[in-house]
Amino acid sequence: MNIKIVSAGKTEIFNFAMPIGVGLIESAINLTKLCEFDRPDYLIFIGSAGSYGKLNIFDIIESKTASNIENCFFKKECYTPIDNIISLENVSHETKIVNSSNYITTNPSLAKAYLKLNIQAENMEFFSVLKVAKEYNIPAKGIFIITNYCNENAHKEYLKNIKTAKEKLTSYIKKTL
Repeated sequence: MNIKIVSAGKTEIFNFAMPIGVGLIESAINLTKLCEFDRPDYLIFIGSAGSYGKLNIFDIIESKTASNIENCFFKKECYTPIDNIISLENVSHETKIVNSSNYITTNPSLAKAYLKLNIQAENMEFFSVLKVAKEYNIPAKGIFIITNYCNENAHKEYLKNIKTAKEKLTSYIKKTL
């Protein structure tokens, strides 16, 4: 079985994962190329995530469900004609939904609004990873480690925790895969 482990890249480089780019666009383009030229039988996306408040720093979660909801949605300042939730599993109350946007949430009030929709965490690439996987009919999941809370200190916490987070995530993946 051809299992591909992919990550965003930049500060999230792992010796056992192929970097596909940061954000929704880079990751979609590069993952599409991968699927066209070396189609995997299974995709695993790994990386960091920000917590909207229920998950703690260094918690590790697995998910097959992502949303693409922008903060303006909660202020009723935008709309979208696209389906903004994608799942490769049956969604239940226990499903960990990971939101993706090219922007990091830094407003704790908005973070609470995500929680009301049962969205637990934020990762910039995961929605595009699942969208590409679904298009190519490839089973996929994401494995994430929480590096920060979605608040005004998000970037500072991320930078402080990413090294330890990568070590913990690497250990988790080596034990479970």
